[in-house]
Amino acid sequence: MWDSLATGANTVPQLHLDPDRALPPDPATRELARTVYAQTRSLPLLCMHGHVDAALLADDTPFGDPAGMLITPDHYVTRLIHAAGVPLEALGVGTPDPDSRAIWRTFCANWRLFRGTPSRYWLTHELVDVFGVDTAPSEATADQLYDELTARLAEPAFRPRALFERFGIEVLATTDSPLDDLDAHARLAADGWGSRVIPTFRPDALVHLARPSWIADVAALAKRADVATDDYDGYLTALRARRQAFIAAGALATDHGHESADTTPLSDAEARRVYAAALAGQVTPADAAAFAGHMLFQMAAMSCEDGLVMQLHPGVLRDHNDEAHRRYGPDRGFDIPVAVEFTRSLRPLLQSFGRHPALRLILFTVDETVHTRELAPLAGVYPAVRLGAPWWFLDSPDGLRRFRAAVTETAGFYNTAGFVDDTRAFASIPARHDLARRIDAGHLAGLVAGGLLDLDEAVETAVDLAYTIPREVYARPAG
Repeated sequence: MWDSLATGANTVPQLHLDPDRALPPDPATRELARTVYAQTRSLPLLCMHGHVDAALLADDTPFGDPAGMLITPDHYVTRLIHAAGVPLEALGVGTPDPDSRAIWRTFCANWRLFRGTPSRYWLTHELVDVFGVDTAPSEATADQLYDELTARLAEPAFRPRALFERFGIEVLATTDSPLDDLDAHARLAADGWGSRVIPTFRPDALVHLARPSWIADVAALAKRADVATDDYDGYLTALRARRQAFIAAGALATDHGHESADTTPLSDAEARRVYAAALAGQVTPADAAAFAGHMLFQMAAMSCEDGLVMQLHPGVLRDHNDEAHRRYGPDRGFDIPVAVEFTRSLRPLLQSFGRHPALRLILFTVDETVHTRELAPLAGVYPAVRLGAPWWFLDSPDGLRRFRAAVTETAGFYNTAGFVDDTRAFASIPARHDLARRIDAGHLAGLVAGGLLDLDEAVETAVDLAYTIPREVYARPAG
């Protein structure tokens, strides 16, 4: 997948995809991995957690330009270029009328910054496999590439729904606020896509009381749910109503992005007191943190009632730079991992619901220190718990390998939940899933080469990891 070496003054570096990329380097193990990967490479994609806008597929309008599709919305890309001193505005972030060609030139001039990163893997896959481009980005080739990609994007085959079909996506879950009217999902349903593009209930804006917009958001929740939220009990009723609306629109899961994994419940009286203080604009940071943990407990209780899978993504300090947040908004690459503790934090939730047959709790982390010590043992004993795929800074070749090595001996393969791409960059979806399948093929091939697994078992497990397990974990409960 790396650039070929230029050997003459007029030689243009080329992009290519090594057919054995990310597979084990040992020849014997690599041959086994090829056999395993061959059985998963063409399986449908189950994209159960991500951030593609449903309106993209509902509208099905052509992508405007290469920069708007591949660069500006992808904070994996913009953050690395910004780290080299390039203003985010030069990448189209926070700019009302961006110069797409100039953005593309900036990206190409900084192509070297992505060497050795998963973004390089995904971008190369996108350019070569999705768009049929074989010229490496550089200052010299920027305009040629821009024109070539612009011509591709004008073709009907590169519209969103056509790419969705070409990528082999079976289900794509978006991530949506309870305040969303779900209009895009309704339009997709009217076109027969209702079971293929589904919403996910993400209540973060409504459970973190210290957010500046929280009072306004709770008022908007009342309007959207048609339930008064002027007290704590009404607030819970409104959230339940919105969960039902999401289920009616096809939702299979909730998603929760908390800094802590704390799930300590408050008494009803204490919850009512903190909620009232927040409505009055007088909540303390300690009370806000306690209420967030309390609401994770409540969300688990609600999942036991309505069957929505609960996904928890703790351990990230959001919007690390205040000025960047003010200027550009959230999700611009300034969310930074922090250490997170799971064992004691999740104990209240798991004491009450960890063996409840209706709860499925999928745990994600960007803190690798807890894989062996906490997450694998929790998933290895509680029926409700599944381990989510390596996420964000860990969905890289080595991050994925370390995950399998760290958790499998304690939790096994079947207490995991399949791969999630967690992307806003639509065209990168097949690249991300392909990488995960290659890494799993390599891990399983190593077990076969070491005499720990038969080849037929390795193939069966690879298919399960890529397809069968996520279908089962995210399925609606019977009845």
